[in-house]
Amino acid sequence: MTEIAAALERALPAGRVVADPDVLASYAHDQAAWAPYEPPAAVVRPRETAEVAAVVACCAERGAPVVARGAGTGLSGGANAVAGGVVISFEAMDRILRIDADERLAVVQPGVVNDDLRAACAEHGLWYPPDPASSPWSTIGGNVATNAGGVCCVKYGVTRDYVLALEAVVGRGEVVRVGRRTAKGVAGYDLAGLLVGSEGTLGVITEVTVRLRGARAAERTVVGCFDALTDAGRAVAAVTSSGVVPSALELVDRYCLRAVDDWKQMGLSDSGDVLLLARCDAPGAAGDEEAATIEACFASAGAAWSARSTDPEEADALFAARRLVYPALERLGPVLTEDVCVPRMLVPEMLARIERIGAEEEIRIANVAHAGDGNLHPLMIVPPGDEAARARAERAFDRIIDEALALGGTVTGEHGVGLLKMRGLADEAGPAVLALHRAVKEAFDPAGIFNPGKVFR
Repeated sequence: MTEIAAALERALPAGRVVADPDVLASYAHDQAAWAPYEPPAAVVRPRETAEVAAVVACCAERGAPVVARGAGTGLSGGANAVAGGVVISFEAMDRILRIDADERLAVVQPGVVNDDLRAACAEHGLWYPPDPASSPWSTIGGNVATNAGGVCCVKYGVTRDYVLALEAVVGRGEVVRVGRRTAKGVAGYDLAGLLVGSEGTLGVITEVTVRLRGARAAERTVVGCFDALTDAGRAVAAVTSSGVVPSALELVDRYCLRAVDDWKQMGLSDSGDVLLLARCDAPGAAGDEEAATIEACFASAGAAWSARSTDPEEADALFAARRLVYPALERLGPVLTEDVCVPRMLVPEMLARIERIGAEEEIRIANVAHAGDGNLHPLMIVPPGDEAARARAERAFDRIIDEALALGGTVTGEHGVGLLKMRGLADEAGPAVLALHRAVKEAFDPAGIFNPGKVFR
């Protein structure tokens, strides 16, 4: 047992600290292909905030890095372990502490799985909107750390829009509460907003209070099939120009659908070369009008066919397939996942640039996207053990970031910077803004222990 693991054993109740090398290895990294990691010195599975505070205090005293971990579903290396460091896994802090139907809020521990919270809210006639593709597995703490979005964020916003208040352990083990549960409040800086999306670099989140909405109206689904990515991109721009705000507008190409089919036999890969899956949830006749407008936008952009789905099961299957794309592609080999976001009217141009980069680098790039808000997820698939292909994929990854920035976009829409996007963030933010980031981190993390070496150097 390492010195830090032994110290944590003395500071915590029995059974909280894991030091077995084989178990430690399973906590060493998230799902980001090729992001570096080291075996942690210890893993801690706390059950309450006081235990987290004790871990941070112990690590701060010894200068040991602290990495917070939810379900390990991240795609940027943000939860990867650091040499000599301690991973705090929140798998045992998974309780929904309160659902207040009158105030429309929920209070949860960070290890609560996104879909479990959504299901619990539904029992009260309420809805928690943020729905990343990993919602059946990812946790609220991880969603907060990366400011996760998802399928419906095109209309309903991202995690930050729903976080009212946070409890966190910062500094050298101090427990703080930031934000508020009132409908309004402007006292002081928005420290809760700073912690959302901070990827564990400012502290360790131990409790989350989220805003809820009333149950949503029934959705209408419109499907469009396109022969080319750029045609689908033009359809996205047309929907944006129309003024309709769909509750979902997702892009999936044939390669992705075939991968899902090969795994789950859902019978979807013959649907078309590129699919746009749109939903709208305005009530009554307004919803019918929105669906008709979206279908017309698809047709005007050159859809080979488009139609409003009349079979709810078929529509649900298409969106289920969208969520299964990443794990389906992982079965084929290492996947390097992009997460750039560009202005919506420039989606056609960005898709064209991605196609060109794939051809020039001779790398397979599959495409899924939260197309309605310009958040694209090009997926680079590399045959196992092919180092030359890996080098080409890494070049393609960097070139896609550069092209997104050239179009006025950002390096990450929802996955976070982690380890894979640090160069891109430096290019996007510039020296003066990075200096502000570092000053904020120094205030929250004077010991320099929270997820060091991530996001920015």
